[in-house]
Amino acid sequence: MSLGRAVGLVLGVAADAVLGDPKRYHPVAGFGRAAAALERRLYRDHRPAGAAHTAVLVGGTVLAGVAVERLGRRSPVVQALTTAAATWVVLGGSSLADEGTAMGRELDGGDLDAARNRLPNLCGREPRTLDTLGLAKATVESVAENTSDAVVAPLFWGAVAGVPGLLGYRAVNTLDAMIGHRNERYRRFGWAAARLDDVANLLPSRLAALLTTAGAPVVGGSAGEAWKTWRRDAAAHPSPNAGQVEAAFAGALEVRLGGRTVYAHGAEDRPVLGHGRNPDAGHVTRAVELSRVVGASAAAVTAVIALVRPRLRRAVRRRTSA
Repeated sequence: MSLGRAVGLVLGVAADAVLGDPKRYHPVAGFGRAAAALERRLYRDHRPAGAAHTAVLVGGTVLAGVAVERLGRRSPVVQALTTAAATWVVLGGSSLADEGTAMGRELDGGDLDAARNRLPNLCGREPRTLDTLGLAKATVESVAENTSDAVVAPLFWGAVAGVPGLLGYRAVNTLDAMIGHRNERYRRFGWAAARLDDVANLLPSRLAALLTTAGAPVVGGSAGEAWKTWRRDAAAHPSPNAGQVEAAFAGALEVRLGGRTVYAHGAEDRPVLGHGRNPDAGHVTRAVELSRVVGASAAAVTAVIALVRPRLRRAVRRRTSA
């Protein structure tokens, strides 16, 4: 059955590259509407209410994934098809690349207003305060972080846990994007979603940083600088996971990221990642290319993980019972 899962992951990546996101009735959008409706009923300004909200939504999504996974228990073909469909639904690599490419084009053409209008499609920064440099930096950071969150992490959890892992991870990550903020409304209610997202991305973010380091030369970047910057600067980032891949991207592209970051809820002064030049439109384009390389590498690596995982599990059981 591991072959069906591995093939399904690769097919899902191919579907995302060729078809992009589903144009209508996107399941993730439907999940978001359900989450918002449940929030209206459960919201209280304390952690237990937020934990209940997160548990109901993530737990329900995982159970739905378990039901789908059981359909392919005896058929590798069915398992491959269900895994492919789930992978296509949860991946965001194609839309990330499209938005990043468009942003690079608008910055290169000097269309600052269009670039500011596009930035909310990539991240939650306050675009009106950003000049060309700020927009380029925000875009490179967002492409880096979302390469981990929207591509590497779902593939990792799909390899480890199949359809429940794919759907469960996307539920966690979507909730973090919706309520995992440090503003007055969500500081307590969104705490559980934010912490669960931190845990879910602990291993995938480091895999993404490693793949970024390995793939840097493909886009004319430096693997050595990626490794050095990742190991030196990642821990200084306020996020235990975003800093991993952002630092690796900074080193790979030999640019400086971080510094003052302005959101709608306020500003944060973050440590600088890397010692290169400030990013520009060309670096945005190269960041998108690097994101594609990392995504393709992640597809190959996670397919291998899906293939070997059952064998490793059997080996561990034999050793335990010996």
